[in-house]
Amino acid sequence: MKLPIVIPALFGAVAMLSACGDKPAEKPAAVRDPLAIEVSTGLRARLTLGSPALGQVRETLRVSGRIEADETRLARVGSPVSGRITDLGAAVGQEVKRGQVLATINSTELSSAQLSYLKALSQRGLASRAATRAQLLLDADVIGTAELQRRQAELVQAEAEANASRDQLKVLGMSNAAIDKLSVSGTITSLTQIVSSISGTVIERKVTEGQVVQPADGVFLIADLSRVWVVADVPEQNAGAVRIGESVQADIPGLDNRRLQGSISFVSPTVNPETRTIRARMEVANAAREFKPAMLAMVLMRGAPQTSLVIPVGAVVREDNRDYAFVQTGVSAFQLREIKLGIEYEGRRVVQDGLRSSDTIVVDGAFHLNNERKRRATQGG
Repeated sequence: MKLPIVIPALFGAVAMLSACGDKPAEKPAAVRDPLAIEVSTGLRARLTLGSPALGQVRETLRVSGRIEADETRLARVGSPVSGRITDLGAAVGQEVKRGQVLATINSTELSSAQLSYLKALSQRGLASRAATRAQLLLDADVIGTAELQRRQAELVQAEAEANASRDQLKVLGMSNAAIDKLSVSGTITSLTQIVSSISGTVIERKVTEGQVVQPADGVFLIADLSRVWVVADVPEQNAGAVRIGESVQADIPGLDNRRLQGSISFVSPTVNPETRTIRARMEVANAAREFKPAMLAMVLMRGAPQTSLVIPVGAVVREDNRDYAFVQTGVSAFQLREIKLGIEYEGRRVVQDGLRSSDTIVVDGAFHLNNERKRRATQGG
């Protein structure tokens, strides 16, 4: 066995290991925090510091809405008499003027009323002549005063019946000029006309030619669309935030989300018991007739004021779809801290998590500070 040769080699290996173990171990290099930065005096002078503060903010409410015709510029036009429509002169979408003929009606009710009026005029004429003769006979001492009084009472009654018949013709749609013409000519006609009471656009027509209509029936709906309403149904829980005069915006999807600016002109004093909403509206000029009734709208209005911790929008750093802010950790040292933000209101953002009111943050210059941080990270220093 060659044992003496192996043992010296083994002792040599052990000696070498012992020698290596006597050297001190090297410390690992310190890992630099990529979110921390210490700045120069020049850059520090360009930064404005501040702290998160409590402020009044109002959340933006988004509620569904629609365009409606201005009800104060709306007219429901019906037939003043019962009859059959013989001619229609207006269609849906047509612009009409005040007093324009919309339809013609043949009515036996109208002719009967005209006949009654002519009879009343005739009776009034007879009573007037009888009273005049009675006055002459009384003056000639042929009749007594009682007979004259009887004839005069008949005249008063005849005049009352004539006036009542004339009023009935007015109710049935005849003008004073037409009634005067009837009084002179004595010609009865069964034709009458439905005329527009306002200037506007025909938005509904509920009859066809030959149809029988009644005075209670609505025949045409006419709207002046030069001004329209944007109406919103506000949830009941937000009723306290909706007040007349508050600014409001409306996006119209049918017109490429065109945004309208205005103020609330009306708030309903009652709650709709079925939808639990209140009705609010703003008025919009519509000279070009672009905004059409029943168009959908998305209405944006301010909610009730709330006290929240806020920071300026300029203090927010956006990185990888996350929000950060630079928090001061030393005289010239800062740490980029991730934060959770809420709504934006008047140039401020609500802080939901990540900051306290005691923190000192960069409120102006955060963009330049973040660029310097990323430059150093890229260059490795």
